[in-house]
Amino acid sequence: MRKFLIAGNWKMNAAPDAAYKLAEEIASGWKDNTFSSEALLCPPYISIPAVAEAFKGTAFKVGAQNVHTENDGAYTGEISTGMLKVAGCEYVIVGHSERREYFHETDELVAQKAKKVIDDGLIPIVCVGEVLSQRKEGIHQDVVQRQVDAVLNHLGKDESDNLVIAYEPVWAIGTGETATPEQAQEIHQFIRELITRHWGSESSEKVRILYGGSMKPDNAEELLSQKDVDGGLIGGASMKAESYNEILKISETI
Repeated sequence: MRKFLIAGNWKMNAAPDAAYKLAEEIASGWKDNTFSSEALLCPPYISIPAVAEAFKGTAFKVGAQNVHTENDGAYTGEISTGMLKVAGCEYVIVGHSERREYFHETDELVAQKAKKVIDDGLIPIVCVGEVLSQRKEGIHQDVVQRQVDAVLNHLGKDESDNLVIAYEPVWAIGTGETATPEQAQEIHQFIRELITRHWGSESSEKVRILYGGSMKPDNAEELLSQKDVDGGLIGGASMKAESYNEILKISETI
């Protein structure tokens, strides 16, 4: 049985009270902590302590949706790795497609964030992926390679155990579209090959590659069954206990 990482990204949803209730509802479906996959939820900053409290005594983990590259200072509205660790985080999403698009985060900045997260004892989930126009132009692999190479150039192969990459076909997020399992596997395999070129096959197998394009209970089994799909970065389906837990249950059968 494979060990997947099933990560939920709540984006800008769920204030502390609602977040606590939802996290508690999700965890209550696994009172004996029998799942072998890693189960992770990433709420908004303000709700991280509430989710961490709800997950006490369970196997569920907490992550953040973003982080700054500095430890402290005059960076209004930002948050540091140290603050996230104190709040109970083990993972941090960096370079999400929405951060790249709306906040103009560059490949270089995403790479710096990934390096900072690893250096400070957390695990980055580095998001990469193409928009619809890039897919239609046939340059999607070029885009993904540029994004992946930028990160790998900042890291060493001894850090492969602590790196997660999430492939986001941006055209399949919130649109009702989903990459086919074959399309997902094609890019996941391509990412694995890129890592192999940098670090060798042994290290590339240690890096977990998640699918981040609208994974739901009705497509999770097909996607997770692909050789190079090591889990999911889940948006809307992670905002309901029933659907998140169903995906986690599916991951236990593969």
